[in-house]
Amino acid sequence: MEQEPQEIADLAPPLGSETPARQSAVSAPAKSLPLGTFAVKTDDRGRIKFPSRFLPFLQDFSGESLFVTSLDRRTIAIYPVSVWRENLKRFKEYRGDPAAVKVVQFNANDLGTEEDVDSQWRVTLNTELRSALGLEDKATLHMQGRNGHIELITDGVYQELRARAKREAEAAAEKLLGEGFE
Repeated sequence: MEQEPQEIADLAPPLGSETPARQSAVSAPAKSLPLGTFAVKTDDRGRIKFPSRFLPFLQDFSGESLFVTSLDRRTIAIYPVSVWRENLKRFKEYRGDPAAVKVVQFNANDLGTEEDVDSQWRVTLNTELRSALGLEDKATLHMQGRNGHIELITDGVYQELRARAKREAEAAAEKLLGEGFE
């Protein structure tokens, strides 16, 4: 079930206005990303406002820019720059499929920009990225925490994923429960 975003501008100082002790770029994201899906809308300038549940994650990276991009040209990925730089190191070391690395890196660089979170906890989705994903003004996006970054799923892709999950839910749950997941 999707959750409505709460206003967070009044809950804490703007990103970068204070520097709390930061956890490492590798361990912090998984601990502070919220569970669930949150509906957000772009405003007339292509910005999204982070729901309050994402505040701890953003504060873990206080003062750091975000890399806002798409790896697959279907969804938007938002990484703290330090986390993205760790990915770049892993790309260099990865030998499994060099062609896939080239495609992902090209997409990330082609559509990505470093952005700062403003005092109202908003971040801009650049024009090229919005255009590539077919986002119009006031587009609805579905925000989730995923593996150390924030993912924004367009409404069309979200509906595709929801339909697939509905069709495959029982078999997938049985398989994982059979493997010992609770």
